[in-house]
Amino acid sequence: MVAISLNAMKSAALRKICLGFPGAREEFPFGEDINVYKVAGKVFALGPLKAKPLRISLKCEPDLAVRLRAEHPAIIPGYHLNKRHWNTVELDGSLTDDFVRELIEDSYDLVVAGLPKREQEKLNWVALSQE
Repeated sequence: MVAISLNAMKSAALRKICLGFPGAREEFPFGEDINVYKVAGKVFALGPLKAKPLRISLKCEPDLAVRLRAEHPAIIPGYHLNKRHWNTVELDGSLTDDFVRELIEDSYDLVVAGLPKREQEKLNWVALSQE
């Protein structure tokens, strides 16, 4: 499989990824310029999808967040967010589409893992440790 540069990814593709998860919703609580993606009322991704360069903030395990920042210059502490739990990812072409999809999925999974079991069941979500 060939890695594709995110220079080719448009905000519409990023939006489609975020809305592709069960129960995902898009809201604009901070104004029409900031897209906020939630599941069961909890944020898993947000960012100004009209910005150049395109960037998105994602929830992340604290230790992994620090490691990702050290390994990838395009990943920085969450902009205007709790820097221990959030990273902002600049889609400057240095990260593959698949890698960014994984980061978004990890963010979604972190949020869903914190939901009550009943909410998880409604989403047909299975914890990785149960697979």
